[in-house]
Amino acid sequence: MYQLNMSLLWRLRYLLVSLALVNAVRAHGDMNPDNLEGLTSPDIQSAGPRSFHWICTVLFLLLLPSVVTCLTFAGKIYSAVVFQSVCGIYAILEAAIFRFNDNNGIENRTSRGTAWVLALLVWTAIFFGGLASGTSVLIKNKKLQAFVSRTGESKLAYVHRALSFASILAGWVKVCISPVAMFGFCREQHTGQCIAHGIMGSSFILYGFIYTLVLVIPWIRNAKTSYTQDHIDSWIMCIWGIVNTFTEHRWGKSWKMSEYEHTAMGVLWWSGGLLGIFLSRGGRRTFIPSLIIVFTGWAMSQHTQSLVISTKVHFLFGIVLMFGGALRIVEIAFLLKDRRTLDKIQSFQYLPPFCLVCSGVLFMGATEEQLELVLRFKAGYSSYSLLLISGSFMVYLWILICLEFYLHLVRATEDGLFYGYSSIANVHPETEFELDDAIQEEQQSDSVEPGRLET
Repeated sequence: MYQLNMSLLWRLRYLLVSLALVNAVRAHGDMNPDNLEGLTSPDIQSAGPRSFHWICTVLFLLLLPSVVTCLTFAGKIYSAVVFQSVCGIYAILEAAIFRFNDNNGIENRTSRGTAWVLALLVWTAIFFGGLASGTSVLIKNKKLQAFVSRTGESKLAYVHRALSFASILAGWVKVCISPVAMFGFCREQHTGQCIAHGIMGSSFILYGFIYTLVLVIPWIRNAKTSYTQDHIDSWIMCIWGIVNTFTEHRWGKSWKMSEYEHTAMGVLWWSGGLLGIFLSRGGRRTFIPSLIIVFTGWAMSQHTQSLVISTKVHFLFGIVLMFGGALRIVEIAFLLKDRRTLDKIQSFQYLPPFCLVCSGVLFMGATEEQLELVLRFKAGYSSYSLLLISGSFMVYLWILICLEFYLHLVRATEDGLFYGYSSIANVHPETEFELDDAIQEEQQSDSVEPGRLET
C-alpha cells in the first residue's frame, strides 16, 4: 500500500510539472517583448531619504507591532504596551509631520488617511492595554477604575489583542501603499485595478498566514473540534464568491471581458464552496477548497493583459497558485491520508502556505503602472519576478518568526524561562553531570559488607 501511494504521488507530481511546462510553452511561445520606444527613465528625487522613511515605517508600523501582538497574545500586556507606545509616537509623527509625497509634492488621500487611522488605532490599543495591565496613570482616575471593575481585565485584554492585530493589518496597508503614493500610482482610471490587486493579493497572503498558524501552533493543529479547516475554508469561499458574483458588474450596463472573468470566478467559488461544505460535514477532510484554488490559478494564468510583461507576471502568479492548491491536495490525500494532523510537522507542509503567500505578493506587484515602471527602468520580466519572490521569502519568514516567538513566550510562561534546558535534560539524561554516577557508586561501595571488603 505504501509503495502504491508513493507511486501515485510521483505520478501526480509528474503530471503537475508536465502541465506547467506545457502551459509555459504555449503561453510564451508567440510573445514578443514590449515596445520600449517612448518610455523615459523615471525621475526619482531624494531616493535616500525616501527609502529611509519607508524602512522606518516598516520597522515601527509593521514589524514592531507584530512583536507587540505576540506579546499581548502571550499575556505579556505590560511589555506590549511599552513597545506599543514607541509605535504610537512614530504613528503620530507619521500622520502629522512625515509625508510620502510624489515628485510634485502630493501625497494621495488614501495614504494620508491610512496614517491617521493607524495612529488612532494604535493609541486606542495602548489605552485598552493600559487598562488591562493596571497602569497607575490610568487607574488613578475613579471613572476608569469603575469601568475596569465593570468590564473585567480579561475582556479588556481581549479588546487589546483585537486592536493590536488590527494595527498590524493597518500597518500592512500603510507599508504597501506608501511606495504607491511616492510614485504617484493608482490615480484616476487605475484606482480600481490597484484596489483589486491589493485586496486579492493581501487575501492570499492572509490565507497563507492562517494555514501557517494552524500548522505551527500545536493546540490549534491538534484541536479536537467537530469541523475541519476545509469546512471553514469552504464557508469563506462560498461567501466570498457570492460577494464577487454580484459586485464585479454594475447591473444595467454592458458587460466587459474582465467583468465576465471575475463574475465567473465568483460563481466558481460559491458553487465549489457549497460542495465543500457538504463534503466536509461531520469533521471530514475534503479537497474542494484546494481544487478551487487550482482553478483560480489556471484562470489567472490565462488572463491576457495589454502588456506582455503583465501577461507573464499574471501567468507566473497563476502557476504558483495552482501549485499551492495542488500541493495542498497532496498533503491531505497522501501525507495526512485524510487525518487532521501528524505527530510532527513535515518540511513538505510548509510549502503550500508559502505558495499562497508568494502568489499574493506576485499579484500585488502585477498592476499595470508598476510594470510600466519596470519597463522604464529597462528591467526584464525574470528579474522583476525574482525580486517579488524574494519579497515572498521575507514575508513568509516574518510570519514564521512571529509564530515561533509567540510559542517561545507561551512555553517560557508555562515552564519557566529556562524550559529549553530542562527539556534537553529530560530527553537526554546521559548529558547530566557524571558526579551523580560517582555518588551512586560510592553509596553502593559503602553498603557492601565489611567482610567482603577485607577479602
